[in-house]
Amino acid sequence: MRADLERLGRYDEHRVRQRLRDTFSTRHTSIIMTGGELAGCVTVRPSEGRQWLEHFYLAPHRQGRGLGSAVLRAVLERTDAQGMTVALNVLRGSAARRLYARHGFVLESQDASDVFMVRPPGTRADAHA
Repeated sequence: MRADLERLGRYDEHRVRQRLRDTFSTRHTSIIMTGGELAGCVTVRPSEGRQWLEHFYLAPHRQGRGLGSAVLRAVLERTDAQGMTVALNVLRGSAARRLYARHGFVLESQDASDVFMVRPPGTRADAHA
């Protein structure tokens, strides 16, 4: 995420740490393990009648190998079973946006630095997005 923030001219170490402190919820966060090793984490937090997908981080050496898609599929199966819409925001120009689009997320709004996306329950993933 640092590279995307730097690309947008918005990287500020204090601000990044403060955002994590302000929004991180141990209650709603899952640790991602693979091969007995910590691979990342993901938060799915209820708010405003939706589930917010936040703090979805994978170790750099675990990215691009299908782990993110597998985790996202598991999260979406659970939220679909609950009949919940999932919302998220991603930095403009982030490669992660393609991952979310492939799994049925669509643009809700955007500003100068963030893209807000939503996925209604039961939306089919599009492998061709």
